[in-house]
Amino acid sequence: MPELRLRLVGGADALDRPVTRLYGTELPDPARYLSGGELVLSGLLWHRTAADCDTFVASLAASGVAALAASPPEAGELPSALVEACERHGVPLLEVPVDLSFATITERVVLELAAERVGDAGAQLGRHRRLLTVVAEGGGLSELVAAGAAELEASCVVLSCTGHVVAGQEPPDAAGLVREFLLADRLPKVVRGTTLLPVSTRGGSRLTAWILAVSGDRAHDEVAAELASLVGVERARVVQGREIENRAAGPLLRQVLAGGDVAERVAAVGWDPDVPLRVLVASVSDGPVEHAVALVEEVLASVTPRFLVAAVGTEVYALAPSEPWAEGVRSALRTVEPGLRNTRVLVGISSPVGHAGLRGAAEEASHARRLGERRTGRTCVVAGEEIALHQLLLAGVPEDLRRSLRRRLLGPVLDYDAEHGSDLVGTLRVFLDCSGSWTTAAARLHVHVNTLRYRVGRVEDLLGADLSDFTQRVDLYLALQAG
Repeated sequence: MPELRLRLVGGADALDRPVTRLYGTELPDPARYLSGGELVLSGLLWHRTAADCDTFVASLAASGVAALAASPPEAGELPSALVEACERHGVPLLEVPVDLSFATITERVVLELAAERVGDAGAQLGRHRRLLTVVAEGGGLSELVAAGAAELEASCVVLSCTGHVVAGQEPPDAAGLVREFLLADRLPKVVRGTTLLPVSTRGGSRLTAWILAVSGDRAHDEVAAELASLVGVERARVVQGREIENRAAGPLLRQVLAGGDVAERVAAVGWDPDVPLRVLVASVSDGPVEHAVALVEEVLASVTPRFLVAAVGTEVYALAPSEPWAEGVRSALRTVEPGLRNTRVLVGISSPVGHAGLRGAAEEASHARRLGERRTGRTCVVAGEEIALHQLLLAGVPEDLRRSLRRRLLGPVLDYDAEHGSDLVGTLRVFLDCSGSWTTAAARLHVHVNTLRYRVGRVEDLLGADLSDFTQRVDLYLALQAG
């Protein structure tokens, strides 16, 4: 603004600082009234000594002002102490001609700032229209995220809370960003130079939200917020599409559980009837079943493109082609774990079967899920191929019946151990785990073979059993596993 005739006295290396507003002051320490970015105007009425200059300029520097425009005493020069203080604290210093009023400076700068804001508003409107055009023309989520990245001049990625990249390039630590998002007290949140914005559907929980991750501090950026809102529109379309596809899931899964012929229903879904399928059964210990359904959908979406999900009672059943996605489900749930707090998610997955074997597959998955109840952790995934047949069989036996059978077969030994502080049950377990090998079992127990023979003989006497009989070994082994 050459017409103002301001002369730069010091701080030439900081002239790129943006000016956000003007503030006139004659206070010796105006820090409490400054928020940063101000062009400070002062007639130096506060100046008495050189120390006053340092106090005044230090408060300006600490507040992050853009510059100081000072008017010298009439027909005089700016105090050298002020020039030195501005140089020392890195505050640009402008000298105001004695014949130029602060009102003239204020009017000129305010008009300039207003023009900039109008320009910014126009640019903001242009960005908004360009992003809306992508959505209106059906460009899809990937094109929308790419357009948002171009407008923000920053990398953008959409993640699900399973760590799955929905759109954009995968970040270096997706699981870490999800964890920060799930544990955040408030959102948006800036984490290690990345802003996390929520993309939720109405009535959904944070566990099933999507995350818009934008590089840089964009917590108060209107374009980033607008992009998150439009990603939410695209997500609503995805959710609606799932709902349409899953209309067939409920009747199909109920027919599977009833043992009916489902060949026609599988064909109606559009799946190849010759492709093997897996059944997934999940339970969530807390919250409405609708949230559990949404969580299972997000988990499966991260590992397979085709699936059907429906609630049957308090459990969630899913059907999907038989790709080996059990480990993917396990990994997705581990990523979600920080947001579960006191909630447990248990999942059972069947072995692959044809449509004629889906009833048995559903029972296998249900037994596998019940087996997970006996394990630790907030999430547990048990696949049919990962467990022995006897474990699946025992998982299908009610808890009360398992305890009764264990007591009936092992009662005398349990009582003996309780009375004498011994561990004959442990000896029996090791002996059977070693397939009745005396030397192997003795080595594992760190005892002499004769000692082992004595202990096993004591077990046989207490139970009235013959451990050389294979059938009795099987019964006792199952009784031990039932505990």
